[in-house]
Amino acid sequence: MQLNNNVTEFALLELTQDPFRKKIVFFIFLLFYLGTLLGNLLIITTITTSQALGSPMYFFLFHLSLSDTCFSTSIAHRIIVDALSKKTTISSSECMIQVFTFHFFGCLEIFILILMAVDHCVAICKPLHYMTIMSRHVCSVLVAVAWVGTCVHSLTQIFLALRLPFCGPNDIDHYFCDLHPLLKLACTDTSVINLLLVSNSGAICTVSFIMLMFSYIIILYSLRNHSAEGRRKALSTCISHIIVVILFFGPCIFIYTRPATTFPMNKMIAVFYTIGTPLLNPLIYSLRNAEVKNAMRKL
Repeated sequence: MQLNNNVTEFALLELTQDPFRKKIVFFIFLLFYLGTLLGNLLIITTITTSQALGSPMYFFLFHLSLSDTCFSTSIAHRIIVDALSKKTTISSSECMIQVFTFHFFGCLEIFILILMAVDHCVAICKPLHYMTIMSRHVCSVLVAVAWVGTCVHSLTQIFLALRLPFCGPNDIDHYFCDLHPLLKLACTDTSVINLLLVSNSGAICTVSFIMLMFSYIIILYSLRNHSAEGRRKALSTCISHIIVVILFFGPCIFIYTRPATTFPMNKMIAVFYTIGTPLLNPLIYSLRNAEVKNAMRKL
């Protein structure tokens, strides 16, 4: 995997250069990463081994936890290692691999969140036809389409990255490799590539966010015919889901729907969707669920 240049490695500019603060970053991100692994792997194991968790909701939750685990791993391990290293360089090949895996599992998470929202809509709006509409075959096809769509998106990112020529500074003003900071280093006009980036990643984030918000509006509107207790439980669940969606999509939309301009706040904003969301998803989507908690106790 060769870039269109003579650059063989890049230098990553971390969240901080201060030695003491780097140790704090190490412990915080290590703790967050271990929490993400523990929570998501526990969910994956519980759903795989429990016969009670066979509904479509848990089928989608399995894939969400899998994507969260891989998504967090593609970024967190690099931050943790670099926090203890004096020289934070990354080879061009490893950089391209990180771009691919970051976008692959990040996009997969977006598509799975959409499928989970569709599942919630069908369960609440069409409860009598739920198992017919959301059959195992239909769910498997939807997930397969999500994986294929994710692969197309990620290959597009790699195609754009490999076409970038680098002939000057190789300092990436970020703690991981992504197209936005790489565009800043390219020694060519990147206006067309930036437009393609916005129409690809930016459109996926924005359209998906609108679809998710619209689905929750439909769910909340449909609750008017439910009992007060049912409305209270569903409203509590929807609000927690909406908070996670905003924490994930807000930073993504901010980063990917504008020109490739690097702001000092970009690194901290990226923390929300690279580290924060994979840690929160197990808490929001499963540990507040009585069936999942009972299955975990049996496990």
